[in-house]
Amino acid sequence: MSQTLTKTEIAELDLTADAIEETKHLQKNFGRKEILFFTICTLVGVDTIGLLASLGAEAFTWTIILAVTFFIPSALLFAELGTAFPQEGGPYIWARLAFGRLAATINNVLYWVTNPVWFGGTLAIVAVATVEVFFLDGSPMSNFWFYVFTMAFVWIGTLAAILSFRVGKYIPIAGAYARFILLGFFTLTTIIYAVENGVQGVGLSSFGVTTAGFFGLAGIIMFGYVGFELPNTAGDEMKNPKKDVPFSIFRSAIVAILMYSVPFLCVILILPESQVSGLGGFIDAMRSVFTVYGGSVADDGTVTLTGAGVWIGAACALMFILCLLSSGVAWIMGSDRALAVSGYDGAAPRYLGAISAKHGTPVRVNVISGILSTIVVILVHQLSGGDSSKYFVAVLSIAVSTTLISYIAIFPALWKLRITLPDHPRPYRAPWAPFLSILLTAWVIFATIQMFMPGAGLGWFADDFRPDEWAYEERWTYLLVEIIPLAIFILVGVIFYITGGRTREHKAASSLPTQ
Repeated sequence: MSQTLTKTEIAELDLTADAIEETKHLQKNFGRKEILFFTICTLVGVDTIGLLASLGAEAFTWTIILAVTFFIPSALLFAELGTAFPQEGGPYIWARLAFGRLAATINNVLYWVTNPVWFGGTLAIVAVATVEVFFLDGSPMSNFWFYVFTMAFVWIGTLAAILSFRVGKYIPIAGAYARFILLGFFTLTTIIYAVENGVQGVGLSSFGVTTAGFFGLAGIIMFGYVGFELPNTAGDEMKNPKKDVPFSIFRSAIVAILMYSVPFLCVILILPESQVSGLGGFIDAMRSVFTVYGGSVADDGTVTLTGAGVWIGAACALMFILCLLSSGVAWIMGSDRALAVSGYDGAAPRYLGAISAKHGTPVRVNVISGILSTIVVILVHQLSGGDSSKYFVAVLSIAVSTTLISYIAIFPALWKLRITLPDHPRPYRAPWAPFLSILLTAWVIFATIQMFMPGAGLGWFADDFRPDEWAYEERWTYLLVEIIPLAIFILVGVIFYITGGRTREHKAASSLPTQ
């Protein structure tokens, strides 16, 4: 970094001496293709397709509405921030420049902690369900094999994050290709299945929008639509961020909308709504349509695969697991880098801000993320008694709400930095910057409230809003499940800021010659 920034620029960015030292270890292995595939892995989250499909045809309509009112505006916003301020740490740097280190620190803890929780508490659980459906005929794994599989899943992902990006990038790349193949093949097979068996009687009226749908669906849809900024967490590892970031953002946006909405539409057309669960909706849909290659669907919805259907199902199940793994790896790679940056920037313990000279990665943070994911896996399995469907929704809600809250300090940064740093070079300028910041911030605030208190404003925890398997009497328990982790994460952010005081005192600009 010190070789590419002048003393004036370093002063403007308020960099620490430790930042200059640690960024020397970063390796530039992040080109245009890697950024594009990396972004696709972050945006196209296959784990939420089933959950959205379980909410019916109206969810598809809101997916399209939010694509226009949230997804595309966020692409414009991040195209500017990612090219104007392409330094390592991305969203942390933007929030810090706009609102100071304390706000950015709390925000960054929320941004980071979501991912190991999501990795261990959601992605690993969906991967287990996939194995049970396609390889165990629906029988649950024994405790022994559950832990063998989930620990392998978590630590393979952690190892990929630890290795240099030159090596670790191949899991996100493979995951992007797996999405192209799996979702494309699933869509083609759905068409064949529909020709042979017909589709569910979903009329146009089912796609109509309601106020209840608006309140209940916004958060989970937006969770699937965030991630444009993640490649910028590795900003100093990019070869040419000022050109590659806009290229990747706008192309991945088009791809993501298609890859997210088309399979979702296929699920609601193939399976009766009563048979679509949040945990296994997409898995069940795959199993049903693959009967065209061998197998049958009984009147009660029981699916039996035979012949080629068994082998095709198994191959697609493996690709689905790779999609899950690559989503986790991409987010862990990015969010761990953001946390490490705050470590050498004086907004977290200095211990966390170490970049490996050998791998060019934040190994210490990577290991901590792996440990946290492991703890979450164990807790979810123990709390659910082996039946993960109830706590799948609760853990996913924690991940969604924590993620969305972290954008409350990121989205307004576009407008704030236009005001405080008006002369800073901006290779790409987003149109209507104030409007974009206000619109996106309003969306995440509203969606966050709904994730904490489903239906608030219409009927908190009423039948139309509360998650499956939760009773109305459990609304306070549900709220505590959401609020307590958030309070802990905020407290951790404050503690991190306090511990970074000594690092903040060592300013880089005061020790560098003018370039």
